[in-house]
Amino acid sequence: MPMQSNPSPARYRIVHRTDYQYPQSVAVCQNEVRMSPRTIGHVICHQNKIATDPHPTWAGSHIDYFGNPVVSFSIEAMHDALVVTSESHVTVQRPDYLNHLEDDSIDAAWDQVAAGSADWVVDQVDEFVYPSPRIVLTPAMRDYAAVSLVAGRGIVAAALDLTRRIHEDFKYDPTATTVTTPVSESFKMRRGVCQDFAHIQIAMLRSMGIAASYVSGYLRTTPPPGRPRLVGADESHAWVSVYGGRSIGWFDCDPTNACLAGTDHIPIAIGRDYADVTPMRGVVIGGGSPEMKVSVDVAEED
Repeated sequence: MPMQSNPSPARYRIVHRTDYQYPQSVAVCQNEVRMSPRTIGHVICHQNKIATDPHPTWAGSHIDYFGNPVVSFSIEAMHDALVVTSESHVTVQRPDYLNHLEDDSIDAAWDQVAAGSADWVVDQVDEFVYPSPRIVLTPAMRDYAAVSLVAGRGIVAAALDLTRRIHEDFKYDPTATTVTTPVSESFKMRRGVCQDFAHIQIAMLRSMGIAASYVSGYLRTTPPPGRPRLVGADESHAWVSVYGGRSIGWFDCDPTNACLAGTDHIPIAIGRDYADVTPMRGVVIGGGSPEMKVSVDVAEED
């Protein structure tokens, strides 16, 4: 099984900066920001600060339905630009599921943890098995998934096989899709980016009755030997969390990189699909069509 081999916890400083330049002045903007890491399972968020320029007229925070921290703010003054910066300090430990999955004997057959099973009912995972705003289920996706989810096969083995097949059969192409491209279209094109591949795998798993959620976060990248790390060159990323039954719990697959998520993956928010975890969204009065630039820097701390 492909997995992260480093058993030691990793501590990171993450800076996620979003710049908006407006061709016309904005009178009022109201936004929600989901860039604050949540302390959950193997992730500890030591500190998070979200700053805006201009300063907000009003700001507040809450926890959404899925348990994600949300910062809301309003700017009620004329402005031609907006910068939102999220700075976080987190520790990512080796996920327990990586240790458990080294023992194949606990890999329950996928159909034993699918919709209607005793575990599925007890753990209340039903909302992650149905269609959602960005996830549609089609016979073609079910047929593709069925090649991996054969009768009696373990849920981990089946999910990883599906992860590898998506990685091999689909081409990473940032020009092929946009943030609004339907999952059915990216599936037909066999092209897209991490958001598309996560949506595709979730749709396939749900079409077989497997509960799967969308994870947004960051991926720590390593430069080639002898090359310096480029500040701001790390990525916003997306992957899939799969329900493996009560013995395993949820485990995370990354179809973009054909691996299980480990200490290089830093989860931020969890939902049914991208619509639940959009990093920043809101309402703007005025402004026209803005130019947006995003940079993410993930640096290990001592």
